[in-house]
Amino acid sequence: MHPEFEKYLKENTSLTQDDIHHINNKAFDKTLHRNELLLQAGDICKHKVFVVKGLLRMYSIDSNGNEHILQFAPEHSWTLDVESYDKQIPSEINMGAIEPTEVMLWQKDDFNKLLSEVPELSKLSQQIISRNIYYSRQRMLTTLSATPEEKYDDFIERFPKLLTRLPLRMIASYLGISIKTLTRIRHNQLHR
Repeated sequence: MHPEFEKYLKENTSLTQDDIHHINNKAFDKTLHRNELLLQAGDICKHKVFVVKGLLRMYSIDSNGNEHILQFAPEHSWTLDVESYDKQIPSEINMGAIEPTEVMLWQKDDFNKLLSEVPELSKLSQQIISRNIYYSRQRMLTTLSATPEEKYDDFIERFPKLLTRLPLRMIASYLGISIKTLTRIRHNQLHR
């Protein structure tokens, strides 16, 4: 069992040690190298993912070859392509490691069985879903109505520990602004 996963569950749930072992026993571990894909667009998302260590990004590539980052998943994050996973249809996104990353994976049938067998895990899952809906709504509002400076300030507030782990091009992609604009914003903030 990953000590980090056990610690996460103990901090966020009231699961018994037996439940934690049961959840852990249904998972399998995978280590990803930097830039390695866990999910490629066109494939079906078959797993719930918990990031034990490292950092993932979910992104799409448009017809001009431009990358659009939808989400970052650092340590202690759950992630997946919800639509592909739920409907078992090909994914439109890629999920890849930004740095060496360790994840735990659960097959859909196994995880659904765990949700029915372990009410506390089901409760945690619902909390995560609600939080993700809230974050998605906030991100959409920020994307539609905020200035580039406000977008960057929001990013700093939400992901302070990621600033040193991400290349500027990925931050710019996530914010939907050019690297040139991001560089100008950062320069102006340094000289305030």
